[in-house]
Amino acid sequence: MKYGMIKCLTLVIGLSINMYGQSHYPGQHEGKLKMDDTKNVKVLGFNLQDVKLLDSPFKDNMMRESKWIMDISTKRLLHSFKTNAGVFSSQEGGYFTVDKLGGWESLDCDLRGHSTGHILSGLALLYAATGEKMYKIKADSLVTGLDEVQKVLNQNGYLSAFPQNLIDRAIAGKSVWAPWYTQHKLFSGLMDQYLYCDSEPALEIVKGMADWAYEKLKSLTNEERKRMLRNEFGGMNDSFYALYEITAESKYKFLAEFFYHEDALDPLLNKTDNLNKKHANTYIPKLIGISRDYELEGGSKNREIPEFFWNTVVNHHTFVTGSNSDKEKFFEPDHLSEHLSGFTGESCNVYNMLKLTRHLYGVNPQIKYVDYYEKALYNHILGQQDPKTGMVAYFLPMMPGAHKVYSTPENSFWCCVGSGFENQAKYGEFIYYHDKGLYVNLFIPSELNWKEKGIIVKQETSFPNVGSTTLTLSTKNPVSMPISIRYPSWAAGAEVKVNGKKQIINVKPGSYITLERKWSDGDRIEVSFGIQIKLAPTPDNPNVVAVTYGPIVLAGEMGTEGMAEPAPYSNPKLNNDYYTYDYHIPVSFSNKLNLDGKKLEKSIIKEDDKALKFKIKGTGNILKPIYNIHRERYVIYWNLNE
Repeated sequence: MKYGMIKCLTLVIGLSINMYGQSHYPGQHEGKLKMDDTKNVKVLGFNLQDVKLLDSPFKDNMMRESKWIMDISTKRLLHSFKTNAGVFSSQEGGYFTVDKLGGWESLDCDLRGHSTGHILSGLALLYAATGEKMYKIKADSLVTGLDEVQKVLNQNGYLSAFPQNLIDRAIAGKSVWAPWYTQHKLFSGLMDQYLYCDSEPALEIVKGMADWAYEKLKSLTNEERKRMLRNEFGGMNDSFYALYEITAESKYKFLAEFFYHEDALDPLLNKTDNLNKKHANTYIPKLIGISRDYELEGGSKNREIPEFFWNTVVNHHTFVTGSNSDKEKFFEPDHLSEHLSGFTGESCNVYNMLKLTRHLYGVNPQIKYVDYYEKALYNHILGQQDPKTGMVAYFLPMMPGAHKVYSTPENSFWCCVGSGFENQAKYGEFIYYHDKGLYVNLFIPSELNWKEKGIIVKQETSFPNVGSTTLTLSTKNPVSMPISIRYPSWAAGAEVKVNGKKQIINVKPGSYITLERKWSDGDRIEVSFGIQIKLAPTPDNPNVVAVTYGPIVLAGEMGTEGMAEPAPYSNPKLNNDYYTYDYHIPVSFSNKLNLDGKKLEKSIIKEDDKALKFKIKGTGNILKPIYNIHRERYVIYWNLNE
């Protein structure tokens, strides 16, 4: 029976898979979506254009990423596409004079072209976050080049840096490295160009690609479909749901439903943790498209499955940093102490978990989602980037004595490099949310322009160096509304002042402190939280512990002994040594610690009131936020002396 003629019941649900979803969320991009994506959500995010980062480590990361993304020439990013189409001109210097990209962008790599899709998204996000036209100009040149390639290929809308044969191999169940995964990067990047940069040509290109996919897939049998889905296929369902949002064309919804992966998702429907030994970065994105489908059409299953998955991953498969996986795979629930390797915490996994978290939060704005987001954002994403070069790490190693291993400018282009182009460009997306009032979720220096309310909110803070933040309001006319400030679960008490007057707080940590009044120009809200040092033991071994300060993981600085070039970078001659990297940890290295967990305030001493630097009394060990430790060894998990 042909799949295009009948859909099995599970497919009607609309569940499917996703790798890197589009960056837009309900309530954004007014006038560009023909489908209502707000009817099943409670709170909405702001457009990235409305939130500007102020000076902070987050903005520093964004500017370093901006330099790298602008330094990679359009000619190089389009080269593999033009090779596939045979499109070269004398003005371009021909095939042999192009300085080709290496690593996963090599012409002999099945994933070639994925970085161009990520960079389209990264440029769109940078343009939205900064308003700087240089990002749009570069993006427009990429779109123009891709349009040319699509037309020259003349294959019913097909566009890629590789021939259709790779897709055919996936359909036939033959060995191939994830061609649909790579296709999704282009789908996502082109739609981000339309949504953030108003690029109508980008939308036409991606519609052509989707029309090709529809003709390619609509007549497959259900068995052929299932066989194809055994190969990693990225965020195709999320892309097709997103395109359905934009166009309201039912064939794109059909394609989104086509990518429902029963083997992975049906056990979650039955509340079964089936994650052990599953490739995490293939798995996590399967839930994002489901969540987008819930936003569009509802359905209890579309909500229950991602919620169960999120709770399972966060509560049973996640390290203290908010990251997960060992050698790219989930392991047995709660067995964290057995997996402190040099290949833990894949950055793409965190990227996708944060995207899923945003979707779930919009539907059910619980503090647990924001607490997790904050933990993963600070401890992993913020520290993913090398502050010297802007290169990014594939993993966040939990192995005591390991160090972060960064990509190279020319010869890496791993998946985590691609998602890194987006990570560092969109820090403003979860700081504020709204319904009739404002929700302040994260304490990041920023300025929100809420045009509909006619109010600007400026947040000034040096959090987490200090446990306080200040919000200053600017408005021409008084505005009556509630402002809800997150009272984090980690907080040891809170104090709130409005225009210098102390407010009564009648809620507990893990909720929102809501201030409702008529706000006037110049009103000022000051918030401070108590922050404590704590030990976070692994669930399977209470003597293996990490040290935290509120949401921040404090790691031990362990110097550079034994680190020789190319450390801390990947070996440019190997490209893929991220998975086999030898950290050369000195034989004498030890992560044993004699510490009384009941008297931490006397054992771990803060050395600076305005910076997070601590000393473990009697040992000489210095603790700093893991996001601030670069180019040297560290310890996240310690072995307590019994």
